[in-house]
Amino acid sequence: MTLWERLRPSGWMLSTKLVASMLALFLAVTVATGALTVVALNSFLMAQLDQGVTTSALRVGQRPPPPGSSPERLPGGGGSFLNLRVDNGVVETNYVAQGSEVTALTEEQIELIEAAQLGPQPRTVALGGSLGDYRLVARQGPDGDTTVAGLPLADVRETVDRLLSLVAGSALVGVVAAGVGGVWLVRRNLAPLQRMAHTATRVAHLKLDSGDVALAERVPDADTDEHTEVGQVGLAFNRMLDNVDGALQARHESERRVRQFVADASHELRTPLASIRGYAELSRREREPVPASVTHALARVESEAVRMSALVEDLLLLARLDAGRPLERTPVDVSLLAVDVVSDAHAAAPDHQWRLDLPDEPVEVRGDTHRLHQVVANLLANARTHTPSGTTVTTSVIRVGDWVRIAVHDNGPGVPPALQPSVFERFTRGDDSRNRSGGSTGLGLSIVAAVAQAHGGRVELASAPGDTTFSVVLPSGTPG
Repeated sequence: MTLWERLRPSGWMLSTKLVASMLALFLAVTVATGALTVVALNSFLMAQLDQGVTTSALRVGQRPPPPGSSPERLPGGGGSFLNLRVDNGVVETNYVAQGSEVTALTEEQIELIEAAQLGPQPRTVALGGSLGDYRLVARQGPDGDTTVAGLPLADVRETVDRLLSLVAGSALVGVVAAGVGGVWLVRRNLAPLQRMAHTATRVAHLKLDSGDVALAERVPDADTDEHTEVGQVGLAFNRMLDNVDGALQARHESERRVRQFVADASHELRTPLASIRGYAELSRREREPVPASVTHALARVESEAVRMSALVEDLLLLARLDAGRPLERTPVDVSLLAVDVVSDAHAAAPDHQWRLDLPDEPVEVRGDTHRLHQVVANLLANARTHTPSGTTVTTSVIRVGDWVRIAVHDNGPGVPPALQPSVFERFTRGDDSRNRSGGSTGLGLSIVAAVAQAHGGRVELASAPGDTTFSVVLPSGTPG
């Protein structure tokens, strides 16, 4: 997963989404509330300041302060206050009272006030220097003179800035508190979902494809309250598991009956098939002349009886393996076994090139000698049946750690890609592209897989035109 996919909200866990959504909503509400509060307070303070400026201008216009007045007697009561009186272009009164200090406006500051074109409505003018911004208003006197009065904005802005700091600090503390509390609350309320996920994970790791399955996993009763959304999910999940459990039990019972039927049928067919073969063989020993057509028919009967007997034996073996009957566990020299089976294959198909690739030292596994012999024989028979004459078939044995790999490689046409996923299933047969020259029951490779699994091993296939390898990997059971 890329970094962008991890950062996208769509890739977050539900708990993370809930906490993030809650924090975003809390932050949005806090910011909106704080902004409205600051705007409202600023408007209120500005209205008060404008009222004070207007009142001061009116008082100054009615009764100009006498020359040399002290700050306590000036308009504003000794606080910060600006007064400028111009009569016929001549500045008659010019001072700024800041606490106990009274100073005169500079020429630049007077020019800034004149350039602001003040009127009866208060306006903000930046006077610069130590004065900063002032809220000013101008009034025309009855004698044609102009009086400018003003109050500083410093106190208003200081109050607003303090409120902003308080809102920001409160928002930060609130986000942290909401985050910590939200994580705890979300985790507490999503705990039933996590328990359901753990139950589903345990079910996912159960082996449900074969055998008698005991599906005992269920969501706890405390998480199946139908009056809550999470409880409804848990209840539905338990009902689903009950349904799956019932289906698995039915499947197991059906498989058991089929295996029992195959085993019984195979066992019962062995005797009549042996009788058919015996009578067919006995008829060939008859001293009296037998017509050629009858001889041919009896030979075909005997041949098919032999083939059916092999099929019955294969079915009976698969039924026994499915039933879990234990195999013999004795040391088996796989190298010697491979030599014997390759010798038999060479005698059965001399038109193929049979080769061996064996290590210098014997390789042993613990298993059933007859069944392992059958495994290698079936692999070589599969190569012989589904490859043309002249194909080179190499049988190799190699120890890899605690495992032994028996591989049969050929340079034939290969297994068709569509057939490879099911090649080890029962009654799977190759199509015409495999150049099948003889009959096949479709059970040979399934027996290989079943015997390997019964030994705790596995089968593998890697196939491409001119390069096909069937492998059986078995635990050695002996020190390497």
